[in-house]
Amino acid sequence: MTLPITINDQYFVLHQSGAIFWVRENVLMISDVHLGKVAHFRKHGFAIPNEAVHENFERLDNVVHFFKPDTIVFLGDLFHSKINNEWDLFATWVTEITARVVLVEGNHDIISKKHYSNLGIAIVPEMVIDGFLLTHHPDGREGYFNFCGHIHPGIYLRGIGRQSLRLPCFFQRPKQMILPAFGTFTGKYYLTPDEEDLVYLIAKDEVIPINTN
Repeated sequence: MTLPITINDQYFVLHQSGAIFWVRENVLMISDVHLGKVAHFRKHGFAIPNEAVHENFERLDNVVHFFKPDTIVFLGDLFHSKINNEWDLFATWVTEITARVVLVEGNHDIISKKHYSNLGIAIVPEMVIDGFLLTHHPDGREGYFNFCGHIHPGIYLRGIGRQSLRLPCFFQRPKQMILPAFGTFTGKYYLTPDEEDLVYLIAKDEVIPINTN
């Protein structure tokens, strides 16, 4: 289900939802939920089942209940575009949790900050915690290990007999971890790892480290 890892002498837990839990800080990091995207596409005539709206909130409930964090940090693109009927669901969800919520702004986060402030959500361009840099876009700033999103990383695997798999993944570079998109209605960008990169693919209910070299 989960996979513990160590980065810079700190313990983290990778969750099959695409979230990362920072043990010492009791912080849950989630990226690219893209709430409102389903409603946005349905408004424009796409036949997307309404159940897809509630699936994101079920996933959020599950991971928050599992870790019971003090703080939830959304690493950008929390809401896909303008306010729609999914905002009310999100507002209700926020009132039902006890964790502090912080949004690191992403390129899709265009909703007025006052709406987040009314829910007690802090909005910041980035966070720095003890040598770790939390951003939305990948940032290779010297002297920091960067947790980020935006890319929606995936991995393309080929097997014997023309078998292939396309799966979301945590993509770790020497000084950076790119989180997979948490939202259920998001695409993937397939990355090719270098020798120093680590890939943790998400397959069903497991996080699996793979050897890509």
